[in-house]
Amino acid sequence: MVKKIKISKYTALLLLLLLTFSSTLYAAGSESSKDISIFLLLTGLLGGMGMFLYGMEMMSDGMKMTAGNSMRVILEKLTSNKFLAVFVGAFVTMVIQSSSATTVMLVSFVNSGLLNFAQALGVILGSNIGSTVTAQIVAFKVTDYALLLIAFGAMMSLFSKKETVKNLGFVILGFGLLFYGMKVMSDTMKPLRTDPTFNSILTSFENPFLGIMAGAIFTALVQSSSATTGIVITLASGGSITLEAGIPLIFGANIGTCVTALLAGLNASRDAKRVAIGHVTFNFLGVLLFCFWIPTFSEIVVKTSDNIPRQIANAHTIFNIMATVIFIPFTGYIAKTIIKFFPDKNVQRNIEKPALLHLDEKSLDQPEAAINNAQAEISGVVGLMERVVGTLVRPFIDNQEQTDIENSELDLKTGLNQRLDKIGYLNKSISDYLLKTSRGDLSSDQSKEVFSLVSTVNYLESMNNIVKLRFEKLVDDKKNLDGNFSEEGQQEILDYHTKLVKQVKRLNQFFNKFDRTKAQKIMQKGQKYKDIEEKYRLEHFQRVSKDVAESVSTHELHMELMDLLKQMNIFIELIASTLLSPELDKS
Repeated sequence: MVKKIKISKYTALLLLLLLTFSSTLYAAGSESSKDISIFLLLTGLLGGMGMFLYGMEMMSDGMKMTAGNSMRVILEKLTSNKFLAVFVGAFVTMVIQSSSATTVMLVSFVNSGLLNFAQALGVILGSNIGSTVTAQIVAFKVTDYALLLIAFGAMMSLFSKKETVKNLGFVILGFGLLFYGMKVMSDTMKPLRTDPTFNSILTSFENPFLGIMAGAIFTALVQSSSATTGIVITLASGGSITLEAGIPLIFGANIGTCVTALLAGLNASRDAKRVAIGHVTFNFLGVLLFCFWIPTFSEIVVKTSDNIPRQIANAHTIFNIMATVIFIPFTGYIAKTIIKFFPDKNVQRNIEKPALLHLDEKSLDQPEAAINNAQAEISGVVGLMERVVGTLVRPFIDNQEQTDIENSELDLKTGLNQRLDKIGYLNKSISDYLLKTSRGDLSSDQSKEVFSLVSTVNYLESMNNIVKLRFEKLVDDKKNLDGNFSEEGQQEILDYHTKLVKQVKRLNQFFNKFDRTKAQKIMQKGQKYKDIEEKYRLEHFQRVSKDVAESVSTHELHMELMDLLKQMNIFIELIASTLLSPELDKS
């Protein structure tokens, strides 16, 4: 994938000159000679293919940058049932022009619990339909306007000051390069149409087995089914290939495109492997169902259009729609079968170096997925912080020996310190991951979101440090006291602590499902809890002024403990405020 969509003005101008000059050369060559050298043949084919693939990549990157986080939000919110999931998968892939990018986002959503595996399978089926849009666009005969698109797109991307216009310019420039690459390949192959050997090779693709195998191998090499389909359409537009040969090739492309997902899932999580296997299962079974009646399928497709390029594009679309209709009722069963053969594995977390469950380095070139991975890992940190906060008042209320809330073999202090160390390690890892993410191709909104997550991690680390610095000293101070809190004072501490725990739970619920209403409620309750804390502080001073023995003897400890709880509450509010920043509103 192209890491940065940046081209200098001089490079762009040189590219335009070279393309125009090469166009003239090809035109002149085709008029002056009936033969073509092997060198010109190879350079024409490889150069045209290079422009085609690079144009497709640029177009996809430009669309992803233009769409920003909107595609991620759609996947998050609109996959409540498998039928809607199919529609969402088709729409997202149609917009970002990359079924591979959709699959990467899917993996991160399944890992973080936003989607279940069965819903993800519905999105995969939809992404197969969405990927056919490129073929439909390529089937239009717009190669004569390719240089105009390149010029127009280059001017937009180089000279516009608006980010949206720049990204749209890259989309148009990508289209231009794509179509110009098609023209170069088509012009290069014109002399080959009368070559018996070349015609024999292309005719052999009418054999379903050979055609499917060739399409799968080529797609696996270029890692783009849209590219394979586009090249097949280019061959058809030049009269080099028939519909009967084109259909097996696009069937093979559907199998070959699974290689990308399989490679991504080799060293990935269990859920990532399941998504990849689900992708392979659908595409392989779909081809298996259709490959035995290709002649009949061809007869149906012929009726959809008068020209072969459009017929091939239609065949690609019809095939994926029909396969989706056939498989969608069985997504639940297929999901259960895959999970049966690939069950969950228990992950053992190391105390000194806990496992990072979501920070997949392979997702860094997909900002939407990388941001979601970071959010999922932060959710785990907030869960740990919820248990830390739940522990804070126990040593001050009960004089008995305390044990850890999760592991009865550990005392309270040891368990708490282990949890604090885990939080510190995870915060450092998340911060590093977000820093790497920020170096990628981020839209303005994505950059702001990464900044908000970095701020969130910093606030969580501040909470962690406060507990580390103050809790143990407060426990020792409590042991050195002869008495306990007054009954009223103890109840005030318990009440305020209960409200603090509720705030942390709301923050945890926000990260579990990205429910903005939970963050909004934190802000709403925040001021109310500040007023309650001031009220309790005043009532404590009144007891001290009345010389209530328990309040006087525990005054300093009471004030410091309440101040610790208050600071934790303030940081939770700051996190909610950051997440609800108007600039980061994703709804």
